[in-house]
Amino acid sequence: MDMKDINPDVDPQETQEWLDALDGVLRQEGTDRAHFLLERLIEKARRAGAYLPYSAQTAYINTIPPSREERSPGDHELENRIRSYVRWNAMAMVVRSNMESSELGGHIASFASAATLYDVGFNHFFHAPSEKHGGDLVYIQGHSAPGIYARAFLEGRITEQQLDNFRQEVDGKGLSSYPHPWLMPEFWQFPTVSMGLGPLMAIYQARLMKYLQDRGVIETDGRKVWAFMGDGEMDEPESLGAIALASRERLDNLVFVVNCNLQRLDGPVRGNGKIIQELEGDFRGAGWNVIKVIWGSYWDPLLARDTKGLLMKRMEEAVDGEYQVFKSRDGAYVRKHFFGKYPELAEMVANMTDDDIWRLNRGGHDPHKIYAAYAAAVKHKGQPTVILAKTIKGYGMGEAGEGQNITHQQKKMGTSSIKAFRDRFNIPIPDDQLKSVPLYKPADDSPETRYLKERVAAMGGALPARRVKAAPLQAPPLSAFESQLKSTDEREISTTMAFVRILNTLVRDKTIGKYVVPIVPDESRTFGMEGMFRQLGIYSSVGQLYVPQDADQLMFYKEDKKGQILQEGINEAGGMCSWIAAATAYSTHGVSMIPFFIFYSMFGFQRVGDLAWAAGDMRARGFLLGGTSGRTTLNGEGLQHEDGHSHILSGTVPNCVSYDPTFSYEVAVIIQDGLRRMLQEQEDIYYYITLMNENYAHPALPAGAAPGILKGMYLLREGKGKKGRRVQLLGSGAILREVIAAADLLEHDFGVSADIWSATSFTELRREALACTRWNMLHPEAEPRLSYVETCLKNREGPVIAATDYVKLYSDQIRGFLRGKHYTTLGTDGFGRSDTRKRLRGFFEVDRNHVAVAALKALADTTESVAPKVVSEAIRKYGIDPEKPNPATA
Repeated sequence: MDMKDINPDVDPQETQEWLDALDGVLRQEGTDRAHFLLERLIEKARRAGAYLPYSAQTAYINTIPPSREERSPGDHELENRIRSYVRWNAMAMVVRSNMESSELGGHIASFASAATLYDVGFNHFFHAPSEKHGGDLVYIQGHSAPGIYARAFLEGRITEQQLDNFRQEVDGKGLSSYPHPWLMPEFWQFPTVSMGLGPLMAIYQARLMKYLQDRGVIETDGRKVWAFMGDGEMDEPESLGAIALASRERLDNLVFVVNCNLQRLDGPVRGNGKIIQELEGDFRGAGWNVIKVIWGSYWDPLLARDTKGLLMKRMEEAVDGEYQVFKSRDGAYVRKHFFGKYPELAEMVANMTDDDIWRLNRGGHDPHKIYAAYAAAVKHKGQPTVILAKTIKGYGMGEAGEGQNITHQQKKMGTSSIKAFRDRFNIPIPDDQLKSVPLYKPADDSPETRYLKERVAAMGGALPARRVKAAPLQAPPLSAFESQLKSTDEREISTTMAFVRILNTLVRDKTIGKYVVPIVPDESRTFGMEGMFRQLGIYSSVGQLYVPQDADQLMFYKEDKKGQILQEGINEAGGMCSWIAAATAYSTHGVSMIPFFIFYSMFGFQRVGDLAWAAGDMRARGFLLGGTSGRTTLNGEGLQHEDGHSHILSGTVPNCVSYDPTFSYEVAVIIQDGLRRMLQEQEDIYYYITLMNENYAHPALPAGAAPGILKGMYLLREGKGKKGRRVQLLGSGAILREVIAAADLLEHDFGVSADIWSATSFTELRREALACTRWNMLHPEAEPRLSYVETCLKNREGPVIAATDYVKLYSDQIRGFLRGKHYTTLGTDGFGRSDTRKRLRGFFEVDRNHVAVAALKALADTTESVAPKVVSEAIRKYGIDPEKPNPATA
C-alpha cells in the first residue's frame, strides 16, 4: 500500500517545496549530503515525539546508481568469451555425464544463473595465497560445482578425462558431485551443499580471522571471506541464524553473495512477494551493508527517463512469480504484460523491438554491475556486506529450462536447445559435432587463454585450492600431564575437572600454548572452567567496555581483545562453526590451531550432527568434549539433557575418533595421543571425548595400560577365583565403577571371579575388528588376522558382560567379533528422567546389582557352575522387581 493512501497529503504545495529543496541538495551537494540531512530531520522528528518506524527496505532498484559505479579495468570482450566457454563446458560436462548414465545426475541451471557472479570474482577479487596476500576464502555454492570445474579446465588444472568422469569417482579419476575436501583434498576447501551450513560457517570463519589477528597469531588484514548462496537456501535457519553476530563483531572481512534467481527446487522462492526485498530487510535490520544488484545496464536509460517514477512503481508492484514468468516467455510477452500495464510505460518502449526488450538484463548477469558491487563491498568498513544479485535460473538453457520450475532437476538438453545455447554464447563448435556435446578449450596461445592465465597470475594463483598440511607442532610428552597420571588418593574429582587441568597445562605450554582455542557455549561455570576467565580472557573484538559485576572476585568475568577463550553464548551451532574454523586453520591459514569445544553431550552431535559430518569432510583436527555425558550422570536435568546415544552418532563420522573414559589418566593418554596424531603426524582426524560431572577418586595409570586405552580396552583388574566360575566384565565412562562394584558383589556373595576391563571405546574396537574381518575376507588363503578385542578375550574364561551409560547398541558393536563367547550388553535404552544417579542406574538396569545378575544369568546359560535358582536368589537379594516396566519403553 502506498504511503499517500495511509496519510493523505493535506498541503501539496508545502510538500512540493520540500521536494524541490531536496532536489536542490541532490543537484548541488550530492546524495551523501542529502542522506545526512534526511537522517537529521528524522532524528529531530523522533525526538519531538513523532512515530517514524524504521524501514529496512529501499526502492526495488540497484543500490549503486550508474554515476557511482566503479568500472572494471578488465578486457570485457575477452572476459565475456571466457565466461561463455565456461558456461558451455559446465553444461556439456553434465549432459555428457548423463549420456554415460542417467543415474549420475548433476545440475546445469544453478551455475547458469551464477556464472557472472563467479567470473567477476575469480578475475578481479578472489586472491589466492601468495607472498603478497594471505589468500581469500571462498565458500562456493555446492550446486555450482560444474562451473568451477569448467573454469579449472580452461586454466589447465583439470583434464578432459576428469570432466568426462564427473560424478564417477570410484576409480579415482573423476570429480566429486559437489565441493568435498575429503574427496578432492587439494581442490575444494569447504563443503557447502548441505544448505545453510555455508553461510553459517563463513560468518564464524570471518570472526576467527579477526580473533587470530587480534591475538597476534597471524596477519589477516586485507583477506576476505566470500560466501555464495542461493535465495532459496536462505530459508534454512542456519543461513540467517548468525547474521546479527556478523554485524555485532563488525566483520567487514565478510561478503555474502546471494544468487537471487527467484527459484528453489520446486518453484518460486517467494512467488507472491519479493525475496530480494525480504532479504534486504533481514540483513539491513541486522546491521549489514546491503547492496542490491537487480537491473542490468540496459535498464539504465529507461530508469533515467522515468522522471515520474512510474517504471519504478511497476518494478515494485510486480511479484517474483511474475518476474519468473516474464523470463520464461519472450520480449513480446514482457512488452504486453510488464510495460503494457500502464500506457506511459508502453509508450516508453514503443521504439524498442521485442528483441530489445528481451535484452533488458538482470543485474546478476551484468559484469559491470557485479564488478561495481564487489568493488564497493571490499572497500566497505565496519560492517559485513551482503550482495543481493537478481539472476535467471537456467540462464541460456532456453526452452530446456530457462526460468522454468523444472529447471533445477534438468540434467539433459535436446539438440535444438544445445544449438540455441551454442549460438547464444557464440561457441565455435560446428553443427555436425553438437550431438556429442564436445567440450571446448581454446588453444594455449589464444588471446582467451593468455588473458585467463594473466588474471590467474594477477590474483596470486588459481582458486579453489586447498593446503593439505601446515608446519607440524610438537605435542608435549605424556609426562607433561603427570598429575593426571597419578592417583588422587582420597580426593574426589570428575573427568571434566581432569580435562580442565590438562587444558591448563596445554595453554601454559611455551610451544603450543598460544595455539590452543578453548570454546564453550555459555557453560564455563558448569564445566569448572571459570578460573580461565581471568587467566586467558574471553575474546571480544572491542575488549571490555564495562566493569564486570564480579570484578572484586578472583575469577571475574574478563573480556579482552586478546582473549583466548571463545564464549559463544547459548549457541552450539555457532560454537561448532568456530571449532571447525579453528580445526581447519592448518589448511585455510597455514597455522595449526588446537581447538577444544566442550558442550553438554546431549546438545552436541544430536544438535549439530550435520556440522560434525561437514567437519569430517573438511578434514578437521581438534577435540570435541561431550560434558555431563551419560544417561544417568546428569541426574537432575531429565529427559532432554541426559545423553545416552552421542557415541552412536559420533561413530557414524568415519574420521571421528571417540572415547568414553572413566579415569583422569585415560583422559590424559587419549588427549596426548590425539595431539601427537593431529599436530605431529598431521592425520586428518578429530576426537570426541565424553566427560562426566560425577566426582570420585581416581587410581594411577596402570603399568602398560596406555596402548590398550588407545585401542579401546585394557585389563583393569584380574579376578582371583576358581576355574569355572569366572566372567569378563566390560565397562566404560560412568558405569565402569558400577562394574567394579558388581565384581566385588559377585566375589563376596556368590564366589564368582570377574576380570574387569575398561572399555574406553567400543567404536574404535569395532572399527579395528571390521578392518580385520575385511582383510580376512579378501585374503581367504592367508592366515586370518585376529582383531584386538578377540586377542584380549580369546583366552579368557567365561561369558562377557558389557555395561555402559549409553544405549545397548553402543557396546553391542563388538558382538560379531567375540567368537564363541556368550555376550550380554546392558545399557540405557529409553528416555531419560530426573532422579538421583543411584535410582536412575537401577531404573535403567545398569547398576552394580543388575550387572551382577546379568553375569550370573550368563553363567547359568553357559555353564553348570551356576544354577538358574541362584540367579533368582540374586534378583531377590538385590531387590530387583522382575515385573517392572521395561525402561526402553517406559
